[in-house]
This record gives sequence, structure tokens and C-alpha cells, in this order.
Amino acid sequence: MSPPEPDDSTERPSGLRNPRRAVRSVAAAALAIEAVVLLLAIQPMRVLGVPLTGVAVGVIVGLAVACLVLAGLLRYRWAWWAAAGLQVVLFAAGFVFHGSLAVLGVVFGAVWAYVLHVRHTVLGADRF
Repeated sequence: MSPPEPDDSTERPSGLRNPRRAVRSVAAAALAIEAVVLLLAIQPMRVLGVPLTGVAVGVIVGLAVACLVLAGLLRYRWAWWAAAGLQVVLFAAGFVFHGSLAVLGVVFGAVWAYVLHVRHTVLGADRF
């Protein structure tokens, strides 16, 4: 005999106390880690002899700041898609400045795709 179906009014499907906040926290942590990695990427690129102009450093720092700003704005639906667009911009910056940024764009694009998958799984299709 199988257990009875849980009543939606008494039990949350995810089992989390506040699933929206939990998913936002995971996404904000991913964006914060991305910001730190972007800032830390400047030094190895300089040591490897990549010609880092002021524009290149400004773009990298700007992307890191955008990550942190979007991490704070994830309560809005548009910020989730803006963060996905940020991964595309990072990937494109790799072709303009250095290939290592494109690699970071692919890596963090995959991380962001996973975060969106977790959001969809936890919150359900109707809240995506």
C-alpha cells in the first residue's frame, strides 16, 4: 500500500521552509563566487603576459560588479534572465580580450543553467 498523497496546504513540495529564499540564496552565492573568480582572474592573466589595457580591466571589474548587483536583485524575475545574459557577455568578452574569459563564460554559464534547473525543480513550472 502506498502512502497517501501529501496535501498541498499542509506540506510544501520541496520540504524547504522558504523555497523561494533558498533558491535565491543559491543563485546569489553562484553570482558572488563568479564575481570573486573574475576579480582573481586579472592577476594570472597579467602574469601570463596578456595585454590588459584599462578597458579590459574595466570590463572585468564591471562584470564582477554586475554579478554582485544582480545577486542583490534576484527577487525580481528579470534579474534571473539578466544574469543569464551576463554569462553570454562574459563568453563574448573572451573573444575580445582573452580566451580564458570565454572559458569562464562557459563554466559559469553551465553553473547558471544548473541554478535555473534547480529553481525550476524546487519552485515548479508555474513559478518559473
